[in-house]
Amino acid sequence: MNIRPASALRPLRLSIADDPRWARIVTRDKSADGQLWYSVSTTGIYCRPSCSSRRANPKNVALHDTIESARATGFRPCKRCNPDGPSLDTENATLVAKACRIIEESEEEPSLEELAVAVDRSPSYFHRMFKASTGLTPKAYAAGHRAKKVREGLETGTSVTEAMYDAGFNSSGRFYEKSNGMLGMTPTQYREGGTNEDIKFAIGQSCLGAILVASSSKGVASILLGDDPDALVRNLQDRFPKARLIGMDRDYEALIAQVCGFVENPDVGLDLPLDVRGTAFQRRVWQVLQEIPVGGRMSYSEVARRIGSPSATRAVAGACAANNIAVAIPCHRVVRNDGALSGYAWGVDRKRALLDREALQSA
Repeated sequence: MNIRPASALRPLRLSIADDPRWARIVTRDKSADGQLWYSVSTTGIYCRPSCSSRRANPKNVALHDTIESARATGFRPCKRCNPDGPSLDTENATLVAKACRIIEESEEEPSLEELAVAVDRSPSYFHRMFKASTGLTPKAYAAGHRAKKVREGLETGTSVTEAMYDAGFNSSGRFYEKSNGMLGMTPTQYREGGTNEDIKFAIGQSCLGAILVASSSKGVASILLGDDPDALVRNLQDRFPKARLIGMDRDYEALIAQVCGFVENPDVGLDLPLDVRGTAFQRRVWQVLQEIPVGGRMSYSEVARRIGSPSATRAVAGACAANNIAVAIPCHRVVRNDGALSGYAWGVDRKRALLDREALQSA
């Protein structure tokens, strides 16, 4: 009679390295924080998955599904990742929100040093933290806030001078030096809804339906896609309520043909002067989009990393949604991390059609 050893009767125990939860620790998955903890017997500490400390040997690690289980080991919480309290990202987000309020409530732009003191961080660390959270430097955020206040003031009928001082500009020369970049036109024109600004436009047809192309004196200001040409014109009128909208003439036919030709045949390229009107953050995102080649795709998180703000994925998605220059600023080439298509201002079906056509052309 053969007797099996007792060890053979015990169920096999998977090693920590084979546990799918360990993979989240290896990648320092921040989304696993609050769902999983791990303890290390050789150091006598327990951590959150995103901890930046040196990777432990899985032979010395135990995994815990609750913080109580991690504490029950008798080990101490890691000082680096603070598993018992809010994560570093959460703490930083709170400090950045405080700094943003200070910027928004200050009559004059606070210096980097003043902001750093207010949140009890060094200037260099605060600068990196702020940019990682918002996608902008503190100076760029302040500039964007001033531009927003100028626009709001002018839109509500405030005089140019009042809007200038309310936004924190103490010099008219400084204000007018930056006004075109903020508004895309002179302050007076913006206040009057684009009065005296000529906007040329034309509508063409392609495999995507109707295409409206509109240009200012600086370049293409809008490329809109849709099914109803009249709806596209109304959209343009809403954006430039007091501008002079000038319908297509012979000189403009070549431009609309160029855009329609690009949609049909992406390999021909689309090199147009653009009149890009957006915030500093949006402009940075749109610049990255223009660098994606025909046939290429990029995830929202990859765009965020390219602009140096890896945590600004949602803000990147917002910038893509705010893009009014379709195909020339190719927001259709931005997809989810798993490659799936997400929303598109002109419809996901058009996004799919554009990507399929580009993939076929570049194959």
